[in-house]
Amino acid sequence: MSLLPILRYPDPRLHKVAKPVTVFDARIKKLVEDMAETMYDAPGIGLAATQVDVHEQVIVIDTSEAHDQLRAYINPEILWASEEKQVYDEGCLSVPGIYDGVERPARVKVRAWDVDGQPFEVDADGLLAVCIQHEMDHLLGKVFVEYLSPLKRNRIKTKLVKEERELARSAQRTASR
Repeated sequence: MSLLPILRYPDPRLHKVAKPVTVFDARIKKLVEDMAETMYDAPGIGLAATQVDVHEQVIVIDTSEAHDQLRAYINPEILWASEEKQVYDEGCLSVPGIYDGVERPARVKVRAWDVDGQPFEVDADGLLAVCIQHEMDHLLGKVFVEYLSPLKRNRIKTKLVKEERELARSAQRTASR
């Protein structure tokens, strides 16, 4: 297993739409393992392949306290979403340090495939429902900050671009010593 680099907003690759997985093989299993290791190391509770610059419909999620209930969702689709909405403060490994309220359906029913190509369905509510919807947005090329006002989105973009420049300058100074 190996850690994968996570793309940071506003990287344009985060807006690519992921393609369905058609072959369930060792490569997909390795991708899921590497994504899980990356997610746990970050630390996070969900990660979409889009965030690691792989544009296939693969997400990993583990909302358990003990981080021992990893689940891969391949080619996920929402079969049903409740009319009832809820607002959760969301964060994202691609938008580090930023949290804001996003309104989404409170409950969803999702169909996906596991790493062996076996279909399964999940009825989710609470944090799991939010996480599934958040990660599925990544597969569609959407980052959670796009639910925020243009003003908030621009402030976040400016802040993250500035942080990225400062990190690059710092690395350059360290390398030139």
